[in-house]
Amino acid sequence: MCKSASPIFLLLFAFAFRLESPSIKLLGIIMIISIGILLTVAKETEFELWGFVFVMLAAVMSGFRWSMTQILLQKEVYGLKNPLTLMSYVTPVMALITGLLSLIFDPWREFKKSSYFDSSWHVGQSLVLMLFGGTLAFFMVLTEYVLVSVTSAVTVTIAGVVKEAVTILVAVLYFHDHFTWLKGAGLITIMAGVGLFNWYKYQKLQKGQKSEDGLAGSPTTNVAAKYVILEDMDDQDHNT
Repeated sequence: MCKSASPIFLLLFAFAFRLESPSIKLLGIIMIISIGILLTVAKETEFELWGFVFVMLAAVMSGFRWSMTQILLQKEVYGLKNPLTLMSYVTPVMALITGLLSLIFDPWREFKKSSYFDSSWHVGQSLVLMLFGGTLAFFMVLTEYVLVSVTSAVTVTIAGVVKEAVTILVAVLYFHDHFTWLKGAGLITIMAGVGLFNWYKYQKLQKGQKSEDGLAGSPTTNVAAKYVILEDMDDQDHNT
């Protein structure tokens, strides 16, 4: 439930780093989507202070992470415009940190007792499954980075929200999870928020095309083709 605030924190970071123009409309759309996410997972639960602190911190850092990813991918000064190049830098660091945390917290003493590694056949099956999952994860992250490089971190977050909605539907239809009226209301709210986001971006696209048409035959200017960091636009204005 706390993690449903992630899109809001991302939008605040996008405003702070000048990745998005401050907009009441956009803030309202993100609020609608966050409320929809909250409704899909809302239930009675015990409150644990440290759990709340850590989950909220994770939500804040998620927004910071995607904002920094957009900056690294879209600012030419860093030389990381290729998503594969960025992954080659960040993936080893992520793997090293995850490995160290695994050595500290995971019960490695029980490794040999696991039914997934108690025979050579089970070891082979587990390795194949891990390789398959790792391959899917690699291409998922690569796709996210490519999407950020040509659109924005906010757009990637909205795409992730749609993924959550699909996950809920699959859980209900395939695994027969209990479907409540709150989940139904949450899904409808999420879809409404995503539709409003697409409408908002379409309006910006139309405005960008009109602005481009108003420029007297500038062949190198394409306002609608790619997101531009506002700071870069300011630098171009100062240079001209």
